[in-house]
Amino acid sequence: MIVTLTINPAIDRTFSVDRLAFEDRSYINSVSESAGGRGVNASLVINSFGGKTLAVMISGGDAGKRLEKLLAGAYPVSLVPVEHEIRTNLTITDRHGLTVNLNEAGPTLSKAEWTGVEKAVRESLNGASWLLVCGSIPPGVPASFYGNLITMARHRKVKTLLHADGDALLHGIEAKPTVVTPNQHEAERLLGRTLLTRSQYLEAAANIRAMGPEHVVLSLGSRGAVGAFSDGLIEAVPPRIEALSPIGAGDALSAAFSWSMEKKPNPVEALRWGVAAGTASSRLPGMRFASLQQTREIYRQVELRRGEA
Repeated sequence: MIVTLTINPAIDRTFSVDRLAFEDRSYINSVSESAGGRGVNASLVINSFGGKTLAVMISGGDAGKRLEKLLAGAYPVSLVPVEHEIRTNLTITDRHGLTVNLNEAGPTLSKAEWTGVEKAVRESLNGASWLLVCGSIPPGVPASFYGNLITMARHRKVKTLLHADGDALLHGIEAKPTVVTPNQHEAERLLGRTLLTRSQYLEAAANIRAMGPEHVVLSLGSRGAVGAFSDGLIEAVPPRIEALSPIGAGDALSAAFSWSMEKKPNPVEALRWGVAAGTASSRLPGMRFASLQQTREIYRQVELRRGEA
């Protein structure tokens, strides 16, 4: 079983418009609402691939009730109630794949509430193979929170995947997770420099791995991803596609990577599956994730290349 943690879940409202243009009007084609958060999305993908998860998350306020209703029957959930309302995020996307994300910070958690989340994760690790700690941490939660969970999981011999940003990413990396999956912007903030070229991507992945994690998967959007593993650097290059919506592609990558690693502990193979899942999902409109069959079609076309930093 794979445990996913979403300590800052959301109601994701997605507006699909005819076009996004600066200082000009756009027309709304459709509006959708879904349960959101990186761990929530990861559980959705893994279950659709035939895997099993337990999704640990907070819930509070009217938005929390809507979240619970949206998730009812989707997959097993462990809810930690909190006093304040969980966030609602807004995404606007057009038919060309241009996207604007407007995310709330999330509810302020008390110490009793975030230690309750820690307890729920601890209890969920019995019989777990992986723990995925995903997304932002809400106000009131210490930046060391993810790192502490990674350390706890390692003592339980549970593998860990970290998908975060900012100080939570930095402290989490220092706890030496099994794999960390930053995107380009998160890696740039972590390393304090801009990444523009192939050699810079390869060097960045190697440098992040030197900070502590066993594996690094640096997600590069339509360019695929770079993996830094014990036997060197690998580039996974997807086929060219018409991307309709990149929303959640990184979540699909992380989910497929852990799903593949649980089946067979081969990080290069898992990298290929991750890039395939992210690419296949970006072909779909709105907040949707590719099925295993759709991912498999792209998987066959992902090219692996050996790289050197």
